[in-house]
Amino acid sequence: MPTLNLSDLNVVTAVLGAFTLLYGIISVKIKQTWYLGEALPAMVLGIILGPVAARFIDASRWGLAEEAQVSEITLGVTRIVICLQLVIAAYQLPQKYFWIRKKEMLICLIPLMTLMWLLTTACCLATIPKITFLAGLAIAAACTCTDPVLSQAVAKGPFSDKYVSRPLREIISAEACLNDGFGFPFLMLAVYLLRHAEPIPEPLDAVGGAHRLMIRSGSEHEVGRLGGGTSEAMKQWFLETWLYYVILSAVYGVAVGTVARLAIKFSLKKRWIDSESYVLFPTAIGLFIVGTAGAVGTNDLLACAFSGGALNWDGEFMDELERRHDEVNSCIDVLLNFGGFMYLGAIIPWREFHDPDGTGITIWRLFLLGIMVFAFRRIPAVFICYKTMPNVIQNWREALFMGYFGPIGIGAVFYVEHTRHVVPKPGESDSEFDNMIRALPGTIYFLVVFSIVGHGLSIPLLDAIYKRMGVQPIQDDAIAIRRKSIHVPNPANASVGDEDTFIAYNRFRRPSMSGASRMSFSTSQNLPFSSSFDMTQDPEAQAQAHTRRHSRRVSHSRAAVRPPNYPEEDTEAEKKRLQRRTIRYGV
Repeated sequence: MPTLNLSDLNVVTAVLGAFTLLYGIISVKIKQTWYLGEALPAMVLGIILGPVAARFIDASRWGLAEEAQVSEITLGVTRIVICLQLVIAAYQLPQKYFWIRKKEMLICLIPLMTLMWLLTTACCLATIPKITFLAGLAIAAACTCTDPVLSQAVAKGPFSDKYVSRPLREIISAEACLNDGFGFPFLMLAVYLLRHAEPIPEPLDAVGGAHRLMIRSGSEHEVGRLGGGTSEAMKQWFLETWLYYVILSAVYGVAVGTVARLAIKFSLKKRWIDSESYVLFPTAIGLFIVGTAGAVGTNDLLACAFSGGALNWDGEFMDELERRHDEVNSCIDVLLNFGGFMYLGAIIPWREFHDPDGTGITIWRLFLLGIMVFAFRRIPAVFICYKTMPNVIQNWREALFMGYFGPIGIGAVFYVEHTRHVVPKPGESDSEFDNMIRALPGTIYFLVVFSIVGHGLSIPLLDAIYKRMGVQPIQDDAIAIRRKSIHVPNPANASVGDEDTFIAYNRFRRPSMSGASRMSFSTSQNLPFSSSFDMTQDPEAQAQAHTRRHSRRVSHSRAAVRPPNYPEEDTEAEKKRLQRRTIRYGV
């Protein structure tokens, strides 16, 4: 007989499918009119359906419903979401971007992140009670990195299409690709200093001559007090973190991406690879690295970022994706956002946001911490460093934008769960470790929620301010984008060209200048269409205007294209030649 089967699998898949359907119906309004993206609505739905409200989504009841399984599930979910998105984000950067902008990338990864780490530590020490300086360093390391998922929404979203210059968008995206995996040196430095503190703060029992905290029960990793002092901590930090966790993972990622690129080139020449397999290569690489890097215990986040950059090192992989009108990776990106942030909303530890008798944390302290982190975590660091990066940050306004939009998201949740595996469990160590690990989840999860809400609502507010001030959208680097359907909405910062094309400006995603097969030469240096157009016109009106134009074809359908701003790489002759090129490719 038919029975009602409200299993966890049925409920989760139904909720994810229903949200995707409902969101998709009004997705243009959400993204291009309200500028909300996927993160905030998905997290809100996860909160509503989570264990504190409707109880439809409760990770503690999944599978065997074992104790502490939520931490293991969360670690796995965040690894998959982040690593796949890092591969996708990295290959969408311009060819050889990490090398061309090596100076800027080093500044972002070393002095900028170090300043962010120390400033965040100061904010934590000022607001979170019962933690020491080293514990504050460990907690701050979890939220030092900018979230790769939310940063891509800032760098590539409709608002940035209108108002944020391409060099700034590229450095924001590239920084988010690398710095999420580069947060491990900061976290592990604090952990090693805690482990090897000498003298050990509190006397602990020894059994058989071995320190009872050297090995956690059921774990192969040293997680407790080991002694040895600062010199031993620095030696372990260099050997294990820098050599094994950073350098090895970078080399591994480059090797995987390079082999994949060469294999694809060979397969394309032989015509052995179909379109479906070709466009799924970034996802396949991400899954492969998650499994293999995780198996040997190295840094899969950094390996995924480098593999994506190596995959599109010469720009040909991205060019071929454009020829094949790839939408698969964008769809995977959106689906990961839906599932990841919905799950995040369902596991938020609300009770740990206010525990005055235990950790000493209160909701008012956390609100103060959130405001301080918004103001002092990133903005002062960017202002100190931005003049050393004139090719990507032109003025203080762009520095303020980059400093403000350094969101905290799924990446910070990953660091929380990873930290649980490298420090003793609560009650298994001394007070310094205990106070740190008890304060960690409440502090970081609150900052994640605060950042998603704060940064998610900042874009609509900033758009309203720009419109009020009369700020005009950027109308550089015009390209003709082929319309694939009359029902395709007008992209952000674009006007209707003819019945086949849009004229779009300041696009993040574009073919490389080496893709000559889609480029032709034009004698005209001016746009065939007026560069002033009504940005408030809605997609329905644009579609109706397009239909009226169908009977009178516009003779000029190409727009002059300006090359990327890489002055240190281009000669004057190359600049002039590239200015005569035009590009046509699918949305």
